[in-house]
Amino acid sequence: MARLLLLVLLLVLIGGICGAAASSSSAFLPAAETMRVSYAGKSEFRTVNRKPLGSCLDPSPYLAISVSTGGAPLPDEAFLNVTVSGILRPDRSHWLAMITPSNSSVLGCPLNGVNYIETGDLASLPLLCHYPVKAQYLTSDPGYLRCMSSACPKRRASGSCKVRTCAATLAFHVVTFRTDVEFVLFSGGFATPCVLKRSGAIPFANPAKPLHGHLSSVDSKATSMKLTWVSGDGKPQQVQYGSGKAAASVATTFTHKDMCSIAVLPSPAKDFGWHDPGYIHSAVMTGLQPSQFYTYRYGSDSVGWSDTIKFRTPPAAGSGELSFVIFGDMGKAPLDPSVEHYIQPGSTSVAKAVAAEMQTGKVDSIFHIGDISYATGFLVEWDFFLHLITPLASQVSYMTAIGNHERDYAGSGSVYPTPDSGGECGVAYESYFPMPAAGKDKPWYSIEQGSVHFIVMSTEHEWSEKSEQYNWMEEDLSSVDRSRTPWVIFIGHRPMYSSSSGILPSVDPNFVASVEPLLLNYKVDLVFFGHVHNYERTCAIYQGNCKGMPKKDAKGVDTYDNSNYTGPVHAIVGAGGFSLDGFPKIGRASWSLSRISEFGYARVHATKTDILVQFVNSNTTAVRDQFRIVKGAR
Repeated sequence: MARLLLLVLLLVLIGGICGAAASSSSAFLPAAETMRVSYAGKSEFRTVNRKPLGSCLDPSPYLAISVSTGGAPLPDEAFLNVTVSGILRPDRSHWLAMITPSNSSVLGCPLNGVNYIETGDLASLPLLCHYPVKAQYLTSDPGYLRCMSSACPKRRASGSCKVRTCAATLAFHVVTFRTDVEFVLFSGGFATPCVLKRSGAIPFANPAKPLHGHLSSVDSKATSMKLTWVSGDGKPQQVQYGSGKAAASVATTFTHKDMCSIAVLPSPAKDFGWHDPGYIHSAVMTGLQPSQFYTYRYGSDSVGWSDTIKFRTPPAAGSGELSFVIFGDMGKAPLDPSVEHYIQPGSTSVAKAVAAEMQTGKVDSIFHIGDISYATGFLVEWDFFLHLITPLASQVSYMTAIGNHERDYAGSGSVYPTPDSGGECGVAYESYFPMPAAGKDKPWYSIEQGSVHFIVMSTEHEWSEKSEQYNWMEEDLSSVDRSRTPWVIFIGHRPMYSSSSGILPSVDPNFVASVEPLLLNYKVDLVFFGHVHNYERTCAIYQGNCKGMPKKDAKGVDTYDNSNYTGPVHAIVGAGGFSLDGFPKIGRASWSLSRISEFGYARVHATKTDILVQFVNSNTTAVRDQFRIVKGAR
């Protein structure tokens, strides 16, 4: 345990040093520059919650914050224009935060102090009790420092202006968080903030509105689909689908007590990153047919209904063809100029490109293989992520694998003791994405679609020989009926092969030594991993050696012939949104056949005898790498 705590503290110290260095150099920089220099894409306004905030000296008596709703409650989604007026002297250090819940009173924290003591935080409680959801420097308005928008709140007897004030207007994207929103104006930058003005609480028009419906498969028959959505109301709701069918929902939730923490390192999820998730509803639509289109809506008369949405069931196990999209490490990015806790700059381009791909009608399902939202203990980020993927996940089966940023935390039972989940420890992930898993905190499963048997593991749970997950993997792989599903695709988060290197190694040799023999023994055809933020493809590989090389087909596409199986092909598809990882400029391993550091996803089409994999650049939609695996009909 002592070694574990030492490792955690070392990682936190590294982050703290890098973050402090960024803070000292960028306290008054514009938002974009702040993100550029801040550590690992994490905004420095995280430190606001560890500072004794007070009111600024001599604030202008004319200050006001107005929101473009004109006093009306907020809709489910909006791009708000927030105007700060009455400023006497424009300053680069002025910034505006959007906070939810709105009860961040300077009089003290509304949460019970015991909740903070439990985390090991014995310091004075932060006066800003809730982490700012997003923030912008007022310099986001290009005319602010030049006072291009001015007013005269006080005139002389002659009528000439005695006091001239300046204003800035900023755009904020907001989605329903179920709790009130407040805009707070600060001076002093992110490093030495003090409060200038508060907008007061702004409620949502319907905080109970059912939102963010997303689909997942429950078995390999494709005759049932699970729909999961979020609402501020825990009473049973419904999904209405097909021709007059309906299914009641089961609502679950989680609290800050379910989050992980250790005494020497209060986790964000347990502390100031906490945000009430509302209720997560799930309902199963039954009596469906594979590869068919249906419509549905969800909600209730009391809280409202979603729009009517068209969706498609995946092909059943054993059917002839399957087309799916796969990527990892997506997260989300603001749709406005704000900085947020964690920004994955490529996420919006990937989401848009996959949405366009789906418009062709050729996507049966989506696999998102770890590092889902990057909320990392700041729970409101899940709402932004779910909003981002709703156009995708509401129309086809959206299957997921757990990653380090969903599960890992010291003392939680994860294989790796790094604080990557921010204290979520898989609770939020499993609540929002209920896969057909082995059990609670056993997020491994297999499912068949078309000609493919998918086995989805957790690299964050014990995988060593004779562990529960290892035994499950071996049993599952040994039971595959290759006459029904000739292809076996193995999916996890952390890779077995990667050319990228970093402070912490991307590849765990113990993981490779334990699990790789299963891939060879049971003739796994194709392996997809994420975690490393790029795309890389191998030869048919085992124990670091190429057992088979592809040959060019008539169209010049690399083709692996698995009629004579020699080993699995590995592909890293972790380019879904997080800042990209590069590759070494010298020293290329013989097994690394394609390396691309661009945002994108893999498009896969499988028949009984052929798999075609194409890596697509999400900004240009160009196919940047492609390969086939073939074998004779069985």
